[in-house]
Amino acid sequence: MTSRIEALQTLKREGRIVIVGASLAGLRAAESLRDEGFTGSLTVIGDEKGEPYDRPPLSKQVLTGWVPAEATTLPRRREVDAQWLLGVPASGLDVAHGLVRLADGREVPYDRVLIATGVRARPWPDEAEAALDGVFVVRTREDAAGLRQRLADGPGRVLIIGAGFTGSEIASICRERDIPVTVVELGPGPLVGALGAMIGEVASEMQRAHGVDLRTGVKVTSLEGDGQGRLRRAHLSDGSTVDADVAVVALGGIRNTEWLQGSGLAIGPWGIAADAGCRAMDLNGLITDDIFVAGDVARCPHPIYEYRFISLEHWVNAVEQAEIAAHNMVHLQADRWAHLTVPSFWSIQFGVNIKSVGVPTFADEVVITQGSVAERRFVATYGYRGRVTAAVTFNNAKWLDHYRRLIETAAPFPPPCPTPDQPADAKPVPVDFPGPMLLAQGATVVVTGHDPSERRVTAARP
Repeated sequence: MTSRIEALQTLKREGRIVIVGASLAGLRAAESLRDEGFTGSLTVIGDEKGEPYDRPPLSKQVLTGWVPAEATTLPRRREVDAQWLLGVPASGLDVAHGLVRLADGREVPYDRVLIATGVRARPWPDEAEAALDGVFVVRTREDAAGLRQRLADGPGRVLIIGAGFTGSEIASICRERDIPVTVVELGPGPLVGALGAMIGEVASEMQRAHGVDLRTGVKVTSLEGDGQGRLRRAHLSDGSTVDADVAVVALGGIRNTEWLQGSGLAIGPWGIAADAGCRAMDLNGLITDDIFVAGDVARCPHPIYEYRFISLEHWVNAVEQAEIAAHNMVHLQADRWAHLTVPSFWSIQFGVNIKSVGVPTFADEVVITQGSVAERRFVATYGYRGRVTAAVTFNNAKWLDHYRRLIETAAPFPPPCPTPDQPADAKPVPVDFPGPMLLAQGATVVVTGHDPSERRVTAARP
């Protein structure tokens, strides 16, 4: 034990910690490491040139013009005294030799490494069509600034491909500006991949009531230019077309894990497998001691959800995992923390404040437990095998803490209503989520399965 303590003290004084991902999680981890007393070498690697910035405002305040894109830089809670290697992506991880390889040929040695590379926007699959003037994704500050300017120019029509949270928020902003907008969604309704069919119906009615031309059950098959490289129209799978000056591709994100191919870590389309302490797993399901994961790229087991791996794209989750990973990097096993927080998220669209707690995709039934769907003020509670697993509120967020306690205590489903506003005809119905492909494009919380059980496995590329 004495030797372990001495080794840890040496690490805290003189060790080398590398953070790959100059993101929200990366910055908060760097700050937390210094708060934890780490005085060694700290290096932060990022593929974008600028300092870490906040992404949620990009599809909200930036597009409305309330906040300029350059004003989204994350505030520093403290000085971190780090070497910032920005504008160059990581290209590989040499686990055996403790090296992060960079795309420019450099190698950065580490004693501990945190992977916080997040996600990137899923692009339009046809590169030539994606390059048309007027076709956007929204993931970076440059994306948001370009789209904001195009919306300010007053396009004749905006086409949004995908009705998840990002697509729905952008549609809402377009209607606030009185810009005609068409939303094309392969699923049966907006938000259905994240919140199920019942809420999808509510969201569909809400969008159409605000003048959105919502097309569901169809997909965009191609984008057509005008001969000068500008977007002119989209062709849909039902044979119809949509003339549009701007198209926003909102088909979800892709976890940034390609650079880890060959590293021996358990990576996949949902991210990097890790334990509840944010320590990465290798291909055999073994926990690593010096590689940690945090933020959108991590998938960790959660005891409330039968220890299934959960993958989250949440601001709060990124911060909490970063702090836990930083703590665990510089503490012995007995003093390490576990990330057991119940997930939460929020969205504002079409004048409605949508907030959620728990994992709606881990459910087999849903019921309206409070309020009125018609008035867009209600609570939908989700259950799995007779216990509460999540709750979603429309303009009724004050009850979220109550439902969080129900989730944490495995309260029976459906739960009793805590107020007199329980609907008289409240009856649980099947939650009805779409298949994996649609789920990947719309959900912000995804249950990705149990941990590996094979004694030896081999990575096979599709």
